[in-house]
Amino acid sequence: MFTQAIKVENLTKSYKDNHVLKEVSFTVPKGKIFALLGSNGAGKTTIIKIMATLLRPDGGSIEICGCDVVKQPEQVRACISLTGQFAAVDELLTGRENLWIIGELRHLPDKNKQGEKLLELFRLTTAADKPVSTYSGGMRRRLDIAMSMMGQSPVVFLDEPTSGLDPQNRLAMWEIIQSMAANGTTVFLTTQYLDEAEYLADHIVVLHEGVIIADGTSEELKEKIPQGIIQIQFRNELELAKALELLSEYASYGGDREYTLDIQTDGGAMQFADILNRLNQSNVEMVRFAPKQPTLEDAFLTLIGEKKGG
Repeated sequence: MFTQAIKVENLTKSYKDNHVLKEVSFTVPKGKIFALLGSNGAGKTTIIKIMATLLRPDGGSIEICGCDVVKQPEQVRACISLTGQFAAVDELLTGRENLWIIGELRHLPDKNKQGEKLLELFRLTTAADKPVSTYSGGMRRRLDIAMSMMGQSPVVFLDEPTSGLDPQNRLAMWEIIQSMAANGTTVFLTTQYLDEAEYLADHIVVLHEGVIIADGTSEELKEKIPQGIIQIQFRNELELAKALELLSEYASYGGDREYTLDIQTDGGAMQFADILNRLNQSNVEMVRFAPKQPTLEDAFLTLIGEKKGG
């Protein structure tokens, strides 16, 4: 009996001279939420397409539910579900009818019972008999993921599941994803939202230009930042521009507040004092100057920046 829901070893894929994936390896235990992070073009969607048997790899191997994706594609398809970046629902049908059709295609004997459970889980019961054309974006996305769960696949791929959703619907989707894992489903997640990965994922892999540059839990990735981060908020855009010139030798990026810089230091008092002295001596007006607890986004930006710099 397999213990890893997904096992990827030395995966490679190229398009002519463009090497999209370069010796990518990772494993995903059963019943866990696994997040694959990376900038646009890093290779995330290519990995999902290969795992879903939609694209053949050039080299390496992938096993899902103990089956090889190249040698046993039918067995792999039987144990997975895939939800892409855009909702694939029939707008002319009702929500219930969309689920029923998937049940028919999968030859599910209890498709009506499963459909009702999913409508309730995804909070679509009251809209179940309305045409999907009347649904909001959040409702369509929830229905799309509900359709992928018809048949209770042990492994579910969610490619940018909350893209375009408002904050309320994002939180609702997070709860659903957590409940899926709690019921034993393995969730493979790609997302551009770092807070989403930090909140949901048991394990995270960072992919950059087709290479895995870091992996671990959210806390383990944050520990990879050797520098202390100082967050400074300025009075206005002019003061921010002055600070950028004065502190050009320090690595920095825009913070999560208006006119804010997050500056990376070695965590020592000397650099802390140096930054403060430079700004004070030039009479730069600051609203806030304080150490910042690193987030997963800080770790991601640091890792990507180091890779680009190298």
